Amino acid sequence: MTDLGPVALAAVEDRGRPDVSFEFFPPKTDKAEERLWDAIRKLETLNPRFVSVTYGAGGSTRDRTHRTVKRIKDETTLTPAAHLTCVDASKDEVDAVVKDYWEAGIRHIVALRGDPAGGIDDKFVAHPEGYKNATELVKGIKAIGDFEVSVAAYPEVHPESPHMDHEIDVLKQKIDAGADRAITQFFFDAECFIQFHDRCRKAGIEIPIVPGVMLQPNFNGLKKMAGMCGAKIPDWYDTLYEGLDEDKDTRQLLAASIAAEFCATLQAEGFNEFHFYTLNRADLAYATCRVLGMKQQVQRRPMKEAAE
Repeated sequence: MTDLGPVALAAVEDRGRPDVSFEFFPPKTDKAEERLWDAIRKLETLNPRFVSVTYGAGGSTRDRTHRTVKRIKDETTLTPAAHLTCVDASKDEVDAVVKDYWEAGIRHIVALRGDPAGGIDDKFVAHPEGYKNATELVKGIKAIGDFEVSVAAYPEVHPESPHMDHEIDVLKQKIDAGADRAITQFFFDAECFIQFHDRCRKAGIEIPIVPGVMLQPNFNGLKKMAGMCGAKIPDWYDTLYEGLDEDKDTRQLLAASIAAEFCATLQAEGFNEFHFYTLNRADLAYATCRVLGMKQQVQRRPMKEAAE
């Protein structure tokens, strides 16, 4: 790891304000909901391109996802995007969710095949009357309404993908079905993303490919998450976080510093759009965005306005 040097700092200044989006997950408890809305209200002031809300394995958070997305639309200035998967559901059931979003005024969906209800270690088995993969899901969504559709991309190859050529072919299929944007799984090697992006462009993929940035100050949690999706953690991470299990403040400072340097490195290579996995916390995302030159642009929408 190097310092945020003159080249990276110059990139921050030259590229100007980046386009960012933030990802949240629907809360399970009242306390978690309070923390989520604190994060949403703080990050709202940065005027992101959109914010997305995840969909649990096997569609386990369907109702909570819908409520959270609807509330973001009704009570904030933000543009919400709803995650949607095709796991353990028929086409009719998935289509009903899509139509509900359209009727609620939601116009952006993040379309994913999704993980099995038992987790990523279980083998995916398509519902006998359902969409078999993300490509079919994208096509189904576009048939219902003129949604903006984002899909997943994997710079280090999806755990079930045999090689990178297959990975790019799958991405192309999703684009042919109507995908408007690809958001990557989180990764830590900027050069890996740059090479992946170059290969996609050479393969004729023209839609935006947005790097996903993980904001996780808990190193043990980070290793667990990386192991589930195949993301490689550089060896120097171990050195940085060694002995800090009980030092939350230092871990948070490190996480924000790493994320800011990572984004600035990509900015120096010409990339200026980022998708932050916030884990429902505003502090790290907000600090990182401020380092990247983002300042408050909008006022929070008054809560009383949402109730009128």
